[in-house]
Amino acid sequence: MSISQYIKEIGRGARGAKPLTRAQASDLFGQVLDGAVTDLEVGAFCLAMRIKGETAEEMCGFLDATHRRLSKLPATDRPLIVLPSYNGARRLPVLTPLLALLLAREGLPVLLHGMRTEARRVLASDVLAALDTPALTAPEKIANGSVRHIHTQHLHPGLARLLAVREVVGLRNPGHSVVKLMSPCAGPSVVVTAYTHPEYFDMLLATFGTLGMSALLSRGLEGEVATDPRRTPRYDGFVRGVHTVLESQQPGTASDVPGLPAEIDVATTAAYTRRVLAGELPVPPAMARQVEHILRIADQTEREATP
Repeated sequence: MSISQYIKEIGRGARGAKPLTRAQASDLFGQVLDGAVTDLEVGAFCLAMRIKGETAEEMCGFLDATHRRLSKLPATDRPLIVLPSYNGARRLPVLTPLLALLLAREGLPVLLHGMRTEARRVLASDVLAALDTPALTAPEKIANGSVRHIHTQHLHPGLARLLAVREVVGLRNPGHSVVKLMSPCAGPSVVVTAYTHPEYFDMLLATFGTLGMSALLSRGLEGEVATDPRRTPRYDGFVRGVHTVLESQQPGTASDVPGLPAEIDVATTAAYTRRVLAGELPVPPAMARQVEHILRIADQTEREATP
């Protein structure tokens, strides 16, 4: 079906719009990723979906189209830990690189993927570069105990183009949700993701269950997947789509996180990360809990994948 017909269905406003089936959503998103539609049609799609919001079935269709087109990394020896990073730091240091390196220290292969989608934020990829962690220019196998990061452009150029629409219209679109849920790996993986707005929670639960994914879901910090070091959120785990509440939200907020800098620039964040990894500063307890949950899901995923 042409994209204009889909836009007629989804573009009737928050109350009049009709949800797409999974197959329709896959067809529509595939046309967008393939560059088979005009810039005007892409803009209409982005604005219509922003007003309507995505259903779980639509998100599954968007991910179907994406996974069929991604340049995927080869299967790893252990489940690949996938950390999407598209927001960066605004008020607190971006701790996604610390999370990645803590997981690698436990022997897991870790991939951070992302690109800039908001101006004037400090990106996790820049911090990793400052920590001498190499970026990939094409998908390749990641060894156990290693961290690599890759720009979205190298996973799929059309997806990077869709994310860049935000610079023109100023609003997020379904591409921003897709990149935080996708698994760019040919083998087993654990996607670590987060949500900011509570209304997305039920949609995410249904999406992970329907697609049979392994994932850790929690509230995010400024759009990043690394937990807020000052508090412990609720953690929901998925192993091949089976859902478990791993931990309830803990009350209270830490008044002080030892050594956590007030500055968010790359050099300061990299220096803090180095000190934590060297044992000169403690791992924030909330982050240690997140690492434990990811390890648990990875171990269960690995056991179930073993014939």
